[in-house]
Amino acid sequence: MIRVVIVDDQAMVREGFGALLGSQPDMKVVGTAGDGRHAVALCRRQRPDVVLMDVRMPVLDGLAATRELLAAGEPWHPKVLMLTTFDIDEYVFEALQAGASGFLLKDATAEDLVAGVRTVASGQALLAPTVTRRLIERFVAQNPVRPANDSLLTTLTARETEVLRLVARGLSNAEVAAELSLAEETVKTHVGRILGKLGLRDRVQAVVFAYETGVTIPGRPSARGDR
Repeated sequence: MIRVVIVDDQAMVREGFGALLGSQPDMKVVGTAGDGRHAVALCRRQRPDVVLMDVRMPVLDGLAATRELLAAGEPWHPKVLMLTTFDIDEYVFEALQAGASGFLLKDATAEDLVAGVRTVASGQALLAPTVTRRLIERFVAQNPVRPANDSLLTTLTARETEVLRLVARGLSNAEVAAELSLAEETVKTHVGRILGKLGLRDRVQAVVFAYETGVTIPGRPSARGDR
């Protein structure tokens, strides 16, 4: 059973999402909140698997709430799925940096919402890698970010760096395997080691790290020529 908390300052959104997710046989809505401060307290009590978190809210916004929930000192962390009205938001990139597993548009279909919660609960990033890459490229182009600690790159082998670069450009494990003439299981192992060495939670954070450290440059085409 996937335990879900829904956080949004609009009661109709909370009620609508709650009714939809609560009707799923594998999901249980364990609480709702109208602001980030209430959300943090609620989540610490209920310990949900997934938090649907609105970006813009009173008292404490979704970004600040996400940072609190995913802080390194916390003994437990949920998967956070950001909710936004726009396909690009000045806070979304920072939310991904904070550890959110992706974002979902509020006008997404019911099927997309349900599938998104299941995807995040399973430990995967919500967005397809190519969509994540385009989001981050657009943000970085408009809002230069401070480089991350690139000394961590020295912990990666040459092969792992190559895999990271391809993952950041939007290739799936199968496509990375084809590009490098490796078994898909081998690529999966490399990705796991990359995340472990860099202290990252998922592929979304790996994409963010790759752009921040210059492993991948915004606008540079992938090995397949996809932009």
